[in-house]
Amino acid sequence: MEADQPAAAVQVAASSPLAVQVAAFLEYLATQRNASSHTVAAYRSDLRQFAAFVRDQRGEAADAAAVDHLLLRLYLAQLSASPPPQSPYRKSSISRKLSAVRALFAWLMRAGRLSLNPAELIAAPKREQRLPFHLNIDQTVALLEGAPLRPRDALTEARDRAVLELLYSSGLRVSELCGLSVGDLDLVGGMVRVLGKGGKERIVPVGGTAVEAVVSYLQLRGVPAETEPLFVGSRGQRINRRSVARIVEQQAGGIESFRAVSPHTLRHSFATHLLEQGADLRSIQELLGHASLSTTQKYTHLSIDRLMAVYDQAHPRAHQTKQGGD
Repeated sequence: MEADQPAAAVQVAASSPLAVQVAAFLEYLATQRNASSHTVAAYRSDLRQFAAFVRDQRGEAADAAAVDHLLLRLYLAQLSASPPPQSPYRKSSISRKLSAVRALFAWLMRAGRLSLNPAELIAAPKREQRLPFHLNIDQTVALLEGAPLRPRDALTEARDRAVLELLYSSGLRVSELCGLSVGDLDLVGGMVRVLGKGGKERIVPVGGTAVEAVVSYLQLRGVPAETEPLFVGSRGQRINRRSVARIVEQQAGGIESFRAVSPHTLRHSFATHLLEQGADLRSIQELLGHASLSTTQKYTHLSIDRLMAVYDQAHPRAHQTKQGGD
């Protein structure tokens, strides 16, 4: 993934008037909305694709004013029926691309660069109801406490163990974990200060096992200053998203059923386990840093076994025995 960049680096090649408008919008996201480099990169990719489509349909001189709702419908239809070898996009991907286009046109309207917003008339496709993949508690323990797939030096092994424990203990996003500095973690109080999406700060509890893992790692590192990155790579630089993904993949690689596990799996497992143990959705929303409760509601996918257990325990007639008989 891309590292943080200066604002000038978010510009796209200005080969058409629409590309110039896209570049200005990306500049706005980076400098005024303080969007993360990953968010800007995602918008850049989607809007470049859209600009290329408009250029093919309306010519090199086309700008946003040349786009109407019929052209947008054609764009969505093309995304939904891409010919081989490129398979059609998922509905969730199409919705994301449409959201980027909507954001562009909304900004152009606010900036007075456009008089009509054709994206207002376009409805997003109904998204698939996909349940987040998660591990059960036993699987999570097996992952966290299992032996690493490859032997490592003591410092690297301690770091990787701390990364895994903190991901699951606090339900952090990968970007949030990578952005932590030593001073963000209160080892005595068992809390961590996290900078989430949109620059929103939140405080999240850290479990005792994760605290112990982090303490062991920092002691091997030589107790770094509070301003230094919490997790670093072999060259002493702040750990990146790909490195965290590799840590999880290597830990899960020795277990056949865990091949699909990613860092986000631990976040999903964190939320699911809290819900199964009785935590309310509002609390989980705060812990995860979700702006909307609807985002958190996807974690209400309790298993049939769990539902049956709750039913058997709570329903007054669940254990009714038959009266009479032989």
